[in-house]
Amino acid sequence: MTTSEPYERAFDEDVQRGSTEPCPECRGPVRTNSAETVCADCGLVIDEQSIDHGPEWYGDDDDTAKRTGAPLTPARHDRGLSTVIGTGRGATDTDTSSQKRRRLARMRREQSRGRWRSKQERNLGHGLTEIRRIASALGLADSVRDQACQLFRTAQNERLLKGRSIEAMAAASVFGACRCNGQSWLLADVAPMAQVPQDRVENAYTVLNEELGLPTPPVRPTQFVPRLASELGCTDVVRRRAETLAAQAVDAGVTTGVHPAGFAAACLYMAACAHDAPLTQAAAAAAAGVTVETVRNHRDTLLSVVE
Repeated sequence: MTTSEPYERAFDEDVQRGSTEPCPECRGPVRTNSAETVCADCGLVIDEQSIDHGPEWYGDDDDTAKRTGAPLTPARHDRGLSTVIGTGRGATDTDTSSQKRRRLARMRREQSRGRWRSKQERNLGHGLTEIRRIASALGLADSVRDQACQLFRTAQNERLLKGRSIEAMAAASVFGACRCNGQSWLLADVAPMAQVPQDRVENAYTVLNEELGLPTPPVRPTQFVPRLASELGCTDVVRRRAETLAAQAVDAGVTTGVHPAGFAAACLYMAACAHDAPLTQAAAAAAAGVTVETVRNHRDTLLSVVE
C-alpha cells in the first residue's frame, strides 16, 4: 500500500533546487530548475538550458564515439523502434541452461506472432522489404530509398494499394523516387527487380503519378550519357563530346517525345565516330535497350542539328 498520493511528487526536471551562491545583482537567493537559473527576488536569469537535451554519445574519443540507439528510419514499418530477440551468442550458448533456452525460444516465437498488429501493417512491412531489396539491387542511395518508402506509405494511406500488387507498387515507388531525384533509371531497369510484369509496374506508377502528383522533372538525354558511356567503355573525350551533342539537341528542341536513352546512345555513336572509337550502332542500341533503327533515326536528327 502506498503512503503518498499518486503523482504527488513532480518530475526531477521540474524540481526547484537552491544554489549556494547568491544573485550577482541583488545578492538574493537563486533557484535552479531544468530550464534556467533565476533569482527569486529580482528575477534575473543567470543561466538557462542547464540540461542538454541533445543526443547522447559514448566513447573515449571522437573517432569511436557512437550514438546510443539507432536513428528513426522510414525503411521499417515501425520506423526502427522495435527490438528483436536474436539467436546469437548467449541465446544458444552451451553455458545457458536448457530451461532458459526454452524460455528464450518461447519469447522469440511470441514476438514473431505479435509483430504485426493488423493486416495493413503486415502489407506495409512486406512492401518496405521489397523496396529495400530493389534499392539494394540498383545501388541507390539511402536518401532515395527512404523517399521511396515514404511514397509507399503515402500510397497505402491513400488506399491506392487496393486491387494492386504490393511488389508492383513497391517497384513503382522506387521508380518514382528516382524520377523525382532526376536519376537515369528506366522502367525497364526497375521492373525486372520486382519479379512482376512490367505492365503492372507501369500501371502502378501511373496511379502514383496521377493520384499523388509526383514532382517529376522531364527526363533529358544528357542524364543517360554518363551511364551508357560507362557501360560501353567509352573514353572521357567521347563522353564529353556526346554530352555536348545532347545539350545542343535539347536546346534545338528536337528531343521532345523521343526515347532519352536511345537519343543518348545516338550521341555516343556520333561522338565515337568523330574520334575514331570502336563503337557500333548495335552495341549502342543494346546498351540503351532500343533497336538499331532508333539509333539510326536519332543520328539523322543530330546531323540536321549539329553544325
